[in-house]
Order: sequence, then C-alpha cells, then structure tokens
Amino acid sequence: MVQAFETERLVLRRLSLGDVPELSKILSDPEVMRHSVNGVCDEAATRKFVEWCLSCYESHGVGPWALIDKKAPELIGFCGAAPEMVGDVEEINLGYRLARRYWNKGLASEAARAVLNYVFGEKLFDSVVVIIEPEHLASLKVAEKAGFSSFDVLEFHGRPVRLYCLTLEQWKTLHNNAMHATSA
Repeated sequence: MVQAFETERLVLRRLSLGDVPELSKILSDPEVMRHSVNGVCDEAATRKFVEWCLSCYESHGVGPWALIDKKAPELIGFCGAAPEMVGDVEEINLGYRLARRYWNKGLASEAARAVLNYVFGEKLFDSVVVIIEPEHLASLKVAEKAGFSSFDVLEFHGRPVRLYCLTLEQWKTLHNNAMHATSA
C-alpha cells in the first residue's frame, strides 16, 4: 500500500479493505469506541467505514489514514481529516482512534500534528475542525497539543460536544512560532 507520510514513530498510509480484520479488532473495543457516535463496530461496520475512507480519498484527497507502528510494524489505529456534516455545513474533521495498548504514549498527538501539517502544508483546506465530548479528556489534550484552542459548544448526533476549529492562518502562526522557538 502506498505510504502517505511518516512521523518519528509512525507510518501513515491509506486504509485498504485488507486492513478490515485488524481494524475490526480495534474498533470492536468498547473502550476505544466509547466516544464514537457510531459505537462499537463489528467487521461489517468496519468494512463500511473503510469503504467510506476510500471514497473520501477519491472525493477530497484525504481521509482517515492507517497508523502503522514503525517498530512492530502493525496497524494500531487511524488518524486523518475527512468531511463531516456539522449542522448544515460540511467541515473537514480531524479524527483518530488507537488500539488501547497504544494509549498514553503521545502517538495520537504525533499523528494529529502530522495530519494537520500535511493538510495545511499542502494548503488542501482553509480550516479543520475537531469534535470532542467535554468528558473525553485524552482527546481534549490531543487537540490542544495539535494547536486547537477555542471552541463552540453544540449538539452533535444528540450529544453535547465542543467544536474546535483551526484555520490555515492559525496553523501558519503556530508553525512559524514553533520554527522560531526551535532555531532560538
């Protein structure tokens, strides 16, 4: 499968139908899917999700990408930017899920930053949102580390959520500040 890009510890590539069995193991874990509007996914639901990802690659040039641990190498989850209807507006939403054994290692933050660097570095979109339930503290930390700060509170699929938005201009400012801090 064609690699999209990589980070220090991860390879990000397009998901394929061949990933369905391994991804099903991750998405069938109730803890992993606790904050998902779709809930736990069996193999059929995971196949449908991967088929949707494939259509996102075709229609938008992005979508949820497979996360491969460079050390193993094995599929550990996904992270990507994909279209999501928020109210009556199509937004590009940053989403991520990792197998539980990979939690609390900074991998979601690493992947999220890489996806944003790709999306904004290639100037694919003017903004990216992230939709998070307020009690999902780990996801809130990932969003903060990726540069999201201000949010609106709204209802999404019948749940109260925070809708964070990061614009290309905000990302450029964050990126330039990080570059200056690194070179100082």
